[in-house]
Amino acid sequence: MTTVDLRLNAIIDPAVGGGHDIADLARRVAAGGATLVQLRDKGGPTHAMVEDARAIKAALMPFKVPFVVNDRVDVALAAGAEGVHVGQDDMAAADARRLLGPAAIVGLSVSSIAEAEAAPIECIDYVGIGSVFATASKPLAQPPMGPEGLARIAAMLRRRVPAMPICGIGGINADNASAVIGHGADGVAVISALSLTPDPAGAARALREIIDGMRAKRGA
Repeated sequence: MTTVDLRLNAIIDPAVGGGHDIADLARRVAAGGATLVQLRDKGGPTHAMVEDARAIKAALMPFKVPFVVNDRVDVALAAGAEGVHVGQDDMAAADARRLLGPAAIVGLSVSSIAEAEAAPIECIDYVGIGSVFATASKPLAQPPMGPEGLARIAAMLRRRVPAMPICGIGGINADNASAVIGHGADGVAVISALSLTPDPAGAARALREIIDGMRAKRGA
């Protein structure tokens, strides 16, 4: 298992870019304290995704922040990304692992106890649990689970793998991040709270202060 710092998982989505250049947005959130950056593009053509991924990878190099691509193993390989994040309807985590190799980062989304029980823990490096809160960036198949729902799923995962890194996903911002950490997550995944602001670096710094403060209070 690759060790992944999930404290601030910054998700870059061209559809929720806030007018920022995608690579510059990645650079700014990394400068502000993002510990992982993910490119999520559900609608773009493959060649554009590869170009964006390469530009993000280059922008992150001075910060040594790892970069993963949502779903698209082919794009991750073409861009030299450190790995992928897959959902329940994407390529199976085991297949992503076989294609990317043992050193790659493979993350998995789960949204229920059943999915946590079935997660192929031998193939993944971290888990994203959500949607914790309502979000405009992704249509939800079920109501938000809230911090308490996240806590139940995190407890199930940690019974299987005590050291499994976990982040909360969905509608997370500076107002509710502390509750996510307080209910057992190691960090948060954020889209809009970082991109829909004129100062992504400042927003990242503010979130890191909240996250790190709550982790210290929790003794993490």
